[in-house]
Order: sequence, then C-alpha cells, then structure tokens
Amino acid sequence: MCSEPSGDSGEYASSPQTTRIPRHVAIIMDGNGRWAARRGLPRVEGHEHGTDNIRRITFAAGELGIEYLTLWAFSTENWRRPADEVDGILRILGEAIERETDELNRQGARLRHIGSLEGLSPGLCNSVLDAIELTRHNTRLTLTLAFNYGGRQEIVHAIKGMLADGLDPETVTEETVDRYLYTQGMPDPDLIIRTSGEYRTSNFLLWQSVYSELYFTPVLWPDFGADELREAVADYGRRERRFGAISAEAAALIVE
Repeated sequence: MCSEPSGDSGEYASSPQTTRIPRHVAIIMDGNGRWAARRGLPRVEGHEHGTDNIRRITFAAGELGIEYLTLWAFSTENWRRPADEVDGILRILGEAIERETDELNRQGARLRHIGSLEGLSPGLCNSVLDAIELTRHNTRLTLTLAFNYGGRQEIVHAIKGMLADGLDPETVTEETVDRYLYTQGMPDPDLIIRTSGEYRTSNFLLWQSVYSELYFTPVLWPDFGADELREAVADYGRRERRFGAISAEAAALIVE
C-alpha cells in the first residue's frame, strides 16, 4: 500500500528574516490554461510547459540561495476540472517526477510532498515516495510539491491527528498545531508569489502564511522565469517585515 511519508523532525525558529534573500519562497503556479488558450493550444499543453518550468525555477532558486521552494502543483479543488484535463495534469506531473528526480538529486535538492496521496494511482504515488526517499539526505534546497493539497484540508488533517492522539485541549499551542501540519519541520514561507494576475491565495498554506509577504504578477506561470523570480525576491528585499511590531522609523520617533 502507498502510505504517506513521515514528516521532518527538524525544528526551525520563527524569528524574523534577517537577510535580503527569503529563506522560503512558495509559488502558486497559475495561468497554464490561459497561456495555452492565447496560443490556440489545448489546455494540457499549457500544463506541460508549466511543468517544464519547474526545472528552471528550481535552479534559479538554488542560485539565489533560497533554501526552501514550495510549488503548488495540484489543489484539492482541481479535481472539479474536466476529467481529461485532470488526467492530463496527473500524467504530466508523474512523467516529470520520473524524468527530473535524478537531476534534482545530482543538484543536491531534497524533494518533499505536502497534501494527500489518496486518490492517486499506485504508480504516481510510488513515484512520489521513491523520489522523496532518494533525495531525503540532500541539503542544498528543499523542493516541496503541494500536490492534491488544500489549506483547509491540511488544518482538518491536523485537528484529526490531535484528536486521534488524545491531546488535552489545554495543552494545545501554536507549536503543537505546527507539528501536526503537512509542513512540520519547515519554516513558514517568507514570500508567496502568485502568477497570472490573480490577487488571492486560494486556500494555499493558510496557517503558515500569516506573516508571509505576498507578490502578485501578471506573468503567466509558463513564462515566469529566472528574471521574474529575481524581481520578486528584490521586491521582497525592499520591504520591512514587522511581525506585528511597529516599524523601525516609528520606533525611532517614539525614542525621540
């Protein structure tokens, strides 16, 4: 039986980012269908080009010094799409995992999965688990595929886990919840990017994104390259992250 992989046992401090490069970047890869439609192509070809783009963005992220890259490849809501499109997306993702895993391993990338493996074919499920196992000791970059993933689903999954373990409600803290999420052991995303011009996060990393910087671009995902990623990171670097505190400028005025 294809079962979920165990989570990472590592712990990360939730202190503010101190460098100009975000430690964790998450991307909502949107616009594949529109990219294909504008070229008079079937939607599935847009997904093929979008999947091919994962390689160059992963490489660019590693070059920038980003430690964690999370890509939303398939949402729980995507099952509502026409069956032929869903089948095409799953086939393309399966082929990409088979094709790219060895190169990811050579580049020192570690592959993780967040979401549910239920409902996937045994072949695709096993490909995901094999890729995770092969790359589990790599440290250059952690590439997480949010696959059959939804933020609300993740929180429900965490609640069920806490109930199954019989936790005393009085002992549940934010740190407790973190340990039951799919992303356990990972730092929260510093920067969330959404391509294609949509201005919403659409059920993505609901718990983890509470202090994430958001970056929206009209560029469709298949066209979102290294230059666009660098611009998003540069924009992030110009922002002041306060984590609920006041700005440095305001603090200086108070002192004065």
